[in-house]
Amino acid sequence: MGRVTRKVEILHAASKIVSERGIFNLTLEATAAEAGVSKGGLLYHFPSKEALVQGMVEHLAENYREKIAAAAHESNLEKGRWLTSYVDVTFNNPYKKTDMNSGLLAAKAVNEELLNPIRDLYMEWQSEIENDGIDPVKATIIRLATDGIWLNELFDLNQLTDEKKTAIYKKLISWASE
Repeated sequence: MGRVTRKVEILHAASKIVSERGIFNLTLEATAAEAGVSKGGLLYHFPSKEALVQGMVEHLAENYREKIAAAAHESNLEKGRWLTSYVDVTFNNPYKKTDMNSGLLAAKAVNEELLNPIRDLYMEWQSEIENDGIDPVKATIIRLATDGIWLNELFDLNQLTDEKKTAIYKKLISWASE
């Protein structure tokens, strides 16, 4: 991967603010300070708070799409190739406090329409799931279980032991590749 751009540094700074200080502390001023740029420098890339949050969501969506596509491309499976890649990427790229997942929380708070890139991505993913060579209902259940683990970690609801999480991961991969 190449050098992280100033725009991505700003997005990571905004995400850090949301995850460490809360959504309501996400301001352009706080983001500029966290990113080490002037407010004018931030406004060059993101002319409003809404544009900043939109950038966070779009960055997350594109990054996730690329990781899953790369994993699916490398897979040797004939059936469940995309789904096993989805499970693998989701489990093995866990939520971190400065991860871009905070953009989803910010989007929900700022303007729900900013979640549309993720909604569109999930529509693409559902199509992939339903055409992945395994039962579409079973595949959807596996995706929903995977999403449940991710959301559990995102909201810090109920931390699973590493052993339990590994066992769940192995079972989901097994079901997806049957």
